Amino acid sequence: MKKLKHALALALCASAMGAQAQTELTVYTALEADDLKKYAQRFNEDHPDIKINWVRDSTGIVTARLLAEKENPQADVVWALAGTSLLMLKNEDMLEPYAPEGLDQLSPKFRDRDEEPAWVGTNAWMGALCVNTIEAEKEGLPMPTSWEDLTKPVYKGHVVMPNPNSSGTGFLDVSAWLQMMGEDNAWNYMDGLHKNISRYTHSGSKPCKMAASGETAIGVSFAFRGARLKEQGAPLEMVFPKEGLGWEVEAAGIMKGTDKLEAAQTLVDWAISRKAMEMYNEGFAIVAMPGVAKPVKHFPANAEELIIDNDFAWAAENREAILAEWQRRYDGKSEAK
Repeated sequence: MKKLKHALALALCASAMGAQAQTELTVYTALEADDLKKYAQRFNEDHPDIKINWVRDSTGIVTARLLAEKENPQADVVWALAGTSLLMLKNEDMLEPYAPEGLDQLSPKFRDRDEEPAWVGTNAWMGALCVNTIEAEKEGLPMPTSWEDLTKPVYKGHVVMPNPNSSGTGFLDVSAWLQMMGEDNAWNYMDGLHKNISRYTHSGSKPCKMAASGETAIGVSFAFRGARLKEQGAPLEMVFPKEGLGWEVEAAGIMKGTDKLEAAQTLVDWAISRKAMEMYNEGFAIVAMPGVAKPVKHFPANAEELIIDNDFAWAAENREAILAEWQRRYDGKSEAK
């Protein structure tokens, strides 16, 4: 009995020492809240010695927080934040350049162009409309097929969209319209769209959730959330406007000044591994490593053909001016924070 107690005591001591030796990384992210646990668990299957402490919010809020903390960074790693946000951090010299293991296996459009990149892309999310078929029929709304359709008077009060100042999804839409239509035409388009908007949310997934629950007929959102809700039984039709879709790279990078550099590099190595790519593909149709992605249910088979030729550098350089102009014109319909 004494030997058993001694063995148990040694095991508990070893466990406690292991827990003490575990490195903790503060990771800022805009990842969907219901996937935080999955991402950490999959990473810990290979690296149980590193614990992820998530700090999660919408893209715009996380980006603003990182910039505000420039002189006293609190994050060690950024993972699953918009590539345009990482470009802004790079331009502020806030990222530690690092060429992760497996970098050469990524598509060139999913990485910083420097030889030793400041950030690397992991997957992409794309815009979409979530249309509640029951509400649309009840209100006599035709199924939209284009962005232009949403400016028609029949949709007045039936459209919800994310605020681009707080939502990465909202910003990718606005940025895409500006690139597709040209600035004057795009702002004219948004003026017309604004007449039909009932509110702007501070979350990119919320308009789709509202459509799923019948709170609105049409939610301007993104494909990942719509596909997941549709699979759960929501009465949604996914619409991919024919003019083209805005999209954004989800990216990872290491914050300059972290005192846990080795662990941070380990996380970024894993974030672009094949195992991670297969995990992303469970919800996203487009991933950074060619040849990995398989079709995702409720996504269009030609997803990569629908997305625009996105100029991320232009979007990052002009982000503040775009957001200021959008806020000046349309913020009166934004929900309270």
